[in-house]
Amino acid sequence: GNDFVVIDQISNAVKLSSEQVKALGDRHFGIGFDQLLVIAPPTRKDVEFDYRIFNCDGAEVEHCGNGARCFARYVIDRGLTISKNIRVKTVNGILVLSVMENGQVRVDMGAPSFAPASLPFKGEQAEQYERSIELGGQAQLVRFYALSVGNPHAVIIVDNVDTALVSEIGMALGSHPDFPKGVNIGFMQIIDRGTIRLRVFERGAGETIACGTGACAAVSSGIAAGLLDESVVAHLTGGELNISWAGGDSPILMTGPATTVFEGSVEI
Repeated sequence: GNDFVVIDQISNAVKLSSEQVKALGDRHFGIGFDQLLVIAPPTRKDVEFDYRIFNCDGAEVEHCGNGARCFARYVIDRGLTISKNIRVKTVNGILVLSVMENGQVRVDMGAPSFAPASLPFKGEQAEQYERSIELGGQAQLVRFYALSVGNPHAVIIVDNVDTALVSEIGMALGSHPDFPKGVNIGFMQIIDRGTIRLRVFERGAGETIACGTGACAAVSSGIAAGLLDESVVAHLTGGELNISWAGGDSPILMTGPATTVFEGSVEI
C-alpha cells in the first residue's frame, strides 16, 4: 500500500538535493511517492548495501519497514545480490532482510525502545502518556504509547479507525513540542488478541495507506501492555502485515509482500 521510488546509486552516480527529492515526490509535477529509497554502495564491510530513505518533503528519515521489503525485492530482481538474508546499513543501524520461499520478505526490525530519549520525547518513562492538544479551538487530552522502532511513534488506541480524527490529531500531536524531531502517529483498533486495524499519520507525509514501522510500533506497544499476543495480523488500508515480537530485547519480525509497479526514467 505504500509506494516508493527506488534509485540505484550503485548503477547511477546521481546525487539528489532535498529540493530535487521534494520535486520528484510531487504527484502532479513529479513522479509521486510516500518515500524515496536510495540503494548506495556499502560503507562498512559487514553489509551489502547502504539504505537511505527520504520523505516526499525532501527530509531524510531513519527507517521505513515497508520500504525495506521493497528494497529487498529490488536488489533481488535486479540481480544486485544472490543473498536470501541481505544485511543493509541504515542511519540507525543494521537491518536483515530475508526473502521467503513464497516471495514475501521478512524484516528483522530490531527491538523496540520505550525509553523517551530514543524517540526523542520529553517526559518521564511511563506505560502510557497524556498530552493536551488543540482540536477545533479547544484543548483535548490524548492518551498514547510512545516508542522507537528505529523511528519515533506515538500509538493511540481507538474504538474505530474509520471514525478516528487521523489528520487532525496526527497534525496536532505530531508537532507537539515534547517531540522535538516530530513523531509518527498510529491509530490502533484492537479486534482481538491476534488482530488489529491501523491507520498511520506519518511525519512529513501525512496519512499513508500502509506503514511498516507503524504496524511494528502499534503491535509491540499492545504486546507490552498485555493487550495482544506475540503474533498479530495488522490490517492497514493498503493490505495486511504479519508482526511478531517475543518481548524484551527480542527483535520485531515483520513479514509482508512487495511488488514492482513500473520502471521509468526522469530528467533531473
